[in-house]
Amino acid sequence: MPEFSFDALRRRPDVEADNLFAADASDRLILDEALGALEAAGERGVVVIGDSYGALTLGAAAVLDLHGIRVHQDSRAGELALAQNARRASDRDLTGRFENLPLGPELLEGARVVLMQLPRSLAELDELAHAIAAWADPAIVVYAGGRLKHMTPAMNEVLERSFGRVTATLARQKSRVLVASEPHPHAEPVAMRREFQADPAPGLWVCATGGAFAGTKIDIGTRFLLEHLDGLRPDARTAVDLGCGTGVLSAYLARARPELAVIATDQSAAAVESARATMEANGIHNVEVVQDDALSTFDDGSADLVLLNPPFHQGSTVHAGIALKLFQAAGRVLAPGGELWTVFNSHLAYRSALQRAVGETRQVARNAKFTVMVSTKR
Repeated sequence: MPEFSFDALRRRPDVEADNLFAADASDRLILDEALGALEAAGERGVVVIGDSYGALTLGAAAVLDLHGIRVHQDSRAGELALAQNARRASDRDLTGRFENLPLGPELLEGARVVLMQLPRSLAELDELAHAIAAWADPAIVVYAGGRLKHMTPAMNEVLERSFGRVTATLARQKSRVLVASEPHPHAEPVAMRREFQADPAPGLWVCATGGAFAGTKIDIGTRFLLEHLDGLRPDARTAVDLGCGTGVLSAYLARARPELAVIATDQSAAAVESARATMEANGIHNVEVVQDDALSTFDDGSADLVLLNPPFHQGSTVHAGIALKLFQAAGRVLAPGGELWTVFNSHLAYRSALQRAVGETRQVARNAKFTVMVSTKR
């Protein structure tokens, strides 16, 4: 059987560091547990969900010589990394073995095996399980794995809402796989959630898929930034909501400043779907929502304003790399005199990084937990 080097995989264009990895023991365990089922799955019978950087997809393609693998990755950076890792393995002809698809019937119809990295969010797991049960072949078997430290008994319970049989494998290298089969008949996909948030006035409907950060709530960092948006550059004509999540900042800004052309962007497919639904629910038409990795498709100097509430972790690892990447992206895309408005946990002390990436930076507000700063492009 052909060999496959997980160690050769890279995270690029996502952040790379000594304590950040493109594959882990759970990827290997998922593939080992699913080996027999994968061999019997047939052409286009295999679906991969949540593959961080291509370990599951390329491992299955290389070791079992599989073609027609359908893949759903929430992260745009993950999609790009999978493509780059496939090209680096081009001597094995892995570039044509898979197809990236959104979560939906095209991804799952006729699928007999699903390989999946367990998401941290139970709401996201519930959404994925319902989708698989609703659209895949009735003979589907799901191999959903993760690191023991991130797994809980509640994950079994969530899977049992969609499948009649859920078992757990023996642990290996601090990882385990949940195996789900016998999908409930007449299963239906989970509907988009929506909730009215009266504050900030005059209130917004917030819509969210299971994988969207904060769900239908407005996280407290975003709330703090919203309190200070009346100080935004008054002559601005273009604004970018970078890492838009469910689109709350974009929706608020579009209603408060209808003359602005607002672009909401996030690397997460779940966030982009949620933000589009938020705009529709509030009757907002002057916001364009796009999926993009750190403004990679935006022209230099094309924005007057950028709003940013950056994450402070990479997956389960606390790491400043993603924030620094987004600061640099904002600095490139801002026009001279443009402003980056950022909110972050105060202990992170990002001022010097913002000044290097963008320009002169001043504090706008600070409370016990968060700091709002504005950086002006040189």
